Amino acid sequence: MTNFWWIIGGVLFALLNTAAGLIWVERRMLALWQDRYGPNRAGPFGLLVVLADTIKLFFKEDWIPPFADKVVFVFAPAVVMLSVLMSFVVMPFAPQIIVADLNIGLLFFLAMSSLGVYSVVLGGWASNNKYALLGAMRGASQMISYEVFMGLALMGVVVLSGSFNLREIVEAQKTVWFIVPQFIGFLIFLVAGVAETHRLPFDIPEAESELVAGFHSEYSGMKFGMFFIGEYLGITLISGMLVTLYFGGWLGPAFLPPVLWFVIKTFAFIMLFILFRASMPRPRYDQLMEYGWKVLFPLSILNLMVTAAIKLWLNT
Repeated sequence: MTNFWWIIGGVLFALLNTAAGLIWVERRMLALWQDRYGPNRAGPFGLLVVLADTIKLFFKEDWIPPFADKVVFVFAPAVVMLSVLMSFVVMPFAPQIIVADLNIGLLFFLAMSSLGVYSVVLGGWASNNKYALLGAMRGASQMISYEVFMGLALMGVVVLSGSFNLREIVEAQKTVWFIVPQFIGFLIFLVAGVAETHRLPFDIPEAESELVAGFHSEYSGMKFGMFFIGEYLGITLISGMLVTLYFGGWLGPAFLPPVLWFVIKTFAFIMLFILFRASMPRPRYDQLMEYGWKVLFPLSILNLMVTAAIKLWLNT
């Protein structure tokens, strides 16, 4: 039981510090790829910019608009933090580092990650602001739509591994990582993951050129900070799931400990998320939805049917 609480504390500590550290990492990487300086004044290599941002958010006026639904307005930022943190409960970081080894771990991940849409909808609706409400409606349709493609993409992995348990899915990749037989599923999951976290190029719910700041236009102080941290935790979650489902999780050569292999692979995908932001333009909202339902949906169905057919053929 003591070991269980140590795992929970360690995972929570690592995740919250990762989310804070990604503020600096993203700014430095964006600067590198866009040929500019980035943070370089606050502390060595600008590392203290994270502390400066945190202090700024803590001491900003925690303003609630008089026209807002106050209870829902305060509750909305907490939803995104809780839903993302709960999703990490079933993620196997190493053979012995997992909070809850559930038989339905993959379904639990989908259930928890889908709750994130409530934070966007409730935040936009409670603000009683037209721009925020528009952003919330965009976010709801985008996140709910792309959850469908994400779930269908995962079914190919379930067919190959014969399990919804994430630890067993990792162990099923000892001979070959699922990126090889499930490359199409991986691409669909990656695109759906970017849309789920509403990161560039799919940051439609908060498109600043159209909606001021979208669903969180009226938020300030630590309430805005919770949305901000929730976004970075979401990037880490999707990156970790990509590694777990398609790149062998903690599996790797024995000269490094398993948890370190997991961290290295996850960090590589976090860099990919940041590269997307640095280099890709934002599509129109209708283009995003059309791309999902006319391209990703048929592809995910086809991928599932072909995978199932080959699996049945090999078993006969």
